[in-house]
Amino acid sequence: MKFMIIRRADAESESESNPVGEGNDRLLKDMMAYNQAMIDAGILRGGQGLKPSASGARVQFRDGQPTVTDGPFAETKELIAGFTLIEVPSKQEALEWVRRWPASDGHGNVSLELRQLYEVDDFEGISDADRAELDRQMNAST
Repeated sequence: MKFMIIRRADAESESESNPVGEGNDRLLKDMMAYNQAMIDAGILRGGQGLKPSASGARVQFRDGQPTVTDGPFAETKELIAGFTLIEVPSKQEALEWVRRWPASDGHGNVSLELRQLYEVDDFEGISDADRAELDRQMNAST
């Protein structure tokens, strides 16, 4: 089962400060150790931190027409600051890894969300050819 650990944004992650700059070396070391533990366990499939929303854009479609709004975005509780992709046998094991998230992140005050990813077997009623193509596309980078 594949899961995404979503790290919610906050005022600190939305600031323009360097996430691994002065005073944040503990966080970098802790995140590297956490990631290495997942690598050693054979479960890490990917992940990245995201730059503040000020460097991003939002594209909203209405009646099929896109409208682009440049960041920053005011509601930090609706934003994400990063993600980690893992593959484990169960939701319970995924939650065990989430509970090990480094306490130095956000000075011990972060909001994480765990979401399971769709996999090919979740789609019923599709042809074998479509299933094979969907599997190829969904796993192109893993």
